[in-house]
Amino acid sequence: MANKKTDMSKLRQMLRLHSQGESKLRISKLTGVSRNTLKKYLKIYSRLHLTAAFIESQSDQELDHLFGENLLPEPCERYKTLEPYFPKIEKDLKKRGITRQILWERYISDHPDGYKASQFKYHYQQWLRRSKPVMHIEHIAGDKMYIDYAGEKLHLVNIDTGEITDVEVFISVLGASQLTYIEATQSQCKEDFISCCEHALEYYGGVPMAIVPDNLRSAVTKSDRYEPTLNQAFENFASHYSTTILPARVYKPKDKALVEGAVRIAYTRIYSVLDTKIFHTLEELNKAIKEIVELYNNAKFSDRPYCRRALFEEIERGTLQPLPTLPFLFKRQQHVTVSVNGHVCLKEDKHYYSVLYLFIGKKVKLLYTSTHVEIYHNYTLLTVHERDRKQYGYTTNKEHLASTHKYLTDWNPERFINWAATIDESVKVFIIRLMESKSHPEQAYKACQGVLGYERKVGRERLINACKRSIEYENYSYHSIKTILENKFDQLTYAELLTEIPQHENIRGENYYQ
Repeated sequence: MANKKTDMSKLRQMLRLHSQGESKLRISKLTGVSRNTLKKYLKIYSRLHLTAAFIESQSDQELDHLFGENLLPEPCERYKTLEPYFPKIEKDLKKRGITRQILWERYISDHPDGYKASQFKYHYQQWLRRSKPVMHIEHIAGDKMYIDYAGEKLHLVNIDTGEITDVEVFISVLGASQLTYIEATQSQCKEDFISCCEHALEYYGGVPMAIVPDNLRSAVTKSDRYEPTLNQAFENFASHYSTTILPARVYKPKDKALVEGAVRIAYTRIYSVLDTKIFHTLEELNKAIKEIVELYNNAKFSDRPYCRRALFEEIERGTLQPLPTLPFLFKRQQHVTVSVNGHVCLKEDKHYYSVLYLFIGKKVKLLYTSTHVEIYHNYTLLTVHERDRKQYGYTTNKEHLASTHKYLTDWNPERFINWAATIDESVKVFIIRLMESKSHPEQAYKACQGVLGYERKVGRERLINACKRSIEYENYSYHSIKTILENKFDQLTYAELLTEIPQHENIRGENYYQ
């Protein structure tokens, strides 16, 4: 009986005959089951107060589970002494350097008549299978942090327009204690993703040996079964926090089963609560999430006498590496070529920064934050500028320029306006409007130089008259002044300019339109 289970069809026959009043001896003969086995099944049948109708309503699988569980032999005294140790054994195995052999030695020193090592490990493994009917992985304290985004999104409602905006939900779990951190963010972009990782580490108060992300774009640039390519910004983040990135294998959810489980729990514990409420800002939403997550982390495991927070404080907090003194500074990057004027353009701001003239035509890398722009060539830092968001502006270090170009750094709107003012007020007005006609004043510098240079070529009076005439035409360009001066329009009166249109055979005349 202990080695072979009774077929469920035969069990149904035995119980049906019993309900019909047949004796145990006759049932044993009719079914071919020993009387001792029959007695065990009938004992369970009576103890559980079962009925024939109930037995008929159950499937074979349900009957097998019902009678199989109750047929387990009564554990001996040695096992009863050992079983309370199992939750503590599971907890201790998460500590670095602790093995089952070490725990057995501790157990046998307290219970010299207890199980030998092989039976000790066997019974613990059986207990694990019953309590966790999946592949069991021993997570070492301080070893890994698992991260992922929930598939389902939460929502924000614009307080003015009522527009609904989806937000992402970031989830992280420590391997050993299963302490969980959850945060809502606007997107899965690199900035938001790295910011969430940083907030999670701050929440835990330390850094694990490795971070295990899914193969999302913010973490992994190119997926590969053996050697995935990490996103450069995320790799820099890991380097700053002295940890390692171990991306999970593609289509292998068991590689990060803890965080997958946390996602499912988030749906039942968090989404189910928050879906009934309306939030207008991320701050409001994250405050509500934080309250629910704290309750979750402080609730006891369903089959353990302790909670995630207590387990973390006991076995994991002390094993985490300390946080760095300074937080990680997220840097964007851009690859550009140094232009002939010795500057590079930061495309996001359309602003130009100087580089030493020796690197003109060379490829350089820009790393920039909200406050500074760093320029590198072949991993060598060339210069650092304070970030300036003024469009089409130039940030120039004169030491970067060749000697023949340094005088250009003195060019600015004030210089040309003041120069024009020394000639005449009309020239000043023309120069101001010439610069205003360009999307950026610097685009007009050469034209201003050309216009003001006519003072030396044609004289001050002619230049003044040409500027006045151009202002009347509302044409503010170097070519306008050039045309006026070349055709001597500045020396003609209005009467001379408004001469009658000459007769010509190609001109139709007023009679054509009658």
